[in-house]
Amino acid sequence: MPQPQRLLAGAMSGTSADGVDVAVVRITGAGAEMFADLVMHHHRAYDTPLRQSLFALRAPGRVSLADLARVGREVSLTYAECVNAALAGARLKAADLTAVAAHGQTLYHDPPDTIQWFDPALVAAATGCAVVSDFRRADCAAGGQGAPLVPFADYVLFRDATRSRVLLNVGGIANFTYVPAGRPVDDLLAFDTGPGNCISDWLCRELDPDGPGYDADGARALASLDEADLDLVARVLRGGSFFRQAPPKSTDIPSMIQAFRDAGLQADPRSDPRFADRERFLGFLLATAAHVTVQAIEQAIDRWARGADDLIVSGGGTRNGAIMHLLRTRLGQRQGMTIQTTDDLGVPAEAKEAIAFALLGAATLDGVPANVPSCTGAKRRVILGSITPKPV
Repeated sequence: MPQPQRLLAGAMSGTSADGVDVAVVRITGAGAEMFADLVMHHHRAYDTPLRQSLFALRAPGRVSLADLARVGREVSLTYAECVNAALAGARLKAADLTAVAAHGQTLYHDPPDTIQWFDPALVAAATGCAVVSDFRRADCAAGGQGAPLVPFADYVLFRDATRSRVLLNVGGIANFTYVPAGRPVDDLLAFDTGPGNCISDWLCRELDPDGPGYDADGARALASLDEADLDLVARVLRGGSFFRQAPPKSTDIPSMIQAFRDAGLQADPRSDPRFADRERFLGFLLATAAHVTVQAIEQAIDRWARGADDLIVSGGGTRNGAIMHLLRTRLGQRQGMTIQTTDDLGVPAEAKEAIAFALLGAATLDGVPANVPSCTGAKRRVILGSITPKPV
């Protein structure tokens, strides 16, 4: 019997708040037996004022309702523009899509409280498509963390009968899914390991405000790896209570930045005497941040995924030369793991999470529960997401 086939557009904006990724995906089959074929990937960056507004909303302090409403509209319109551009690039029409499956922009995450800011009705109106959104709340309502949600997709895309795999995504926050060889989906383990690029991005915004707001290709950190403050790294990992917690667990960017600050960084890094040589000061801090990211990942794998054969990396962190160098030297050489990116397995690293949400959206439309309680801590399997019909 022929398997059902449909096109969905998965849409994702990560905690780094750099923009929206859309993956138009041809999905065959249903449930854990789905197969995904990427048709088109498109990225649309948030404009600078919107990105600055998102960081302002996420900072401690009061939030203007007017700003909150405006940002929600601008984020949603950016999603819609990215979906429409992806469709145009693939020479498709809105009518060709079964739905857009969209994550929304995380503004706050402290389970069971979580906010992914997004207006599905506006996106439906601007694209002419049905929209599946608000994926986290059903898992939270079932007692889970609402995160991570991608383990279901990691299992669909990357499970292997003979090789145990760690699927690591490095965005603003880093998280992994451990997929033991030949085991069912209920045996997965997944959680946030700690910071991804978020501390590095914050340091760049603070200490190089006229720059792009990130360490391009991790070049500054890579050049300064030998100058990293490993004592500060140890204090971060020892002092942050999150790193000592057992899964299921998830975190958010403000908590990770605060853990870095609490470990001994001055309240205003620019008041540090070493700021006189700003470039060197920023370089060693960025190198230190890269070590924090990788050692937190290493610590998590040592404790919860020891013996895995493959480490397969996706997300913006694959472009960070310092993080990738440390992963290869610390995990590849010491633990004998094969280190790859999802690109090596035919899934573009920057499209992987958008593909994941296309798969989650398909599961929602099929009425298939797609949370994994062993990963989120939920009491039961639940159908994720809410469906906004396409305009008539």
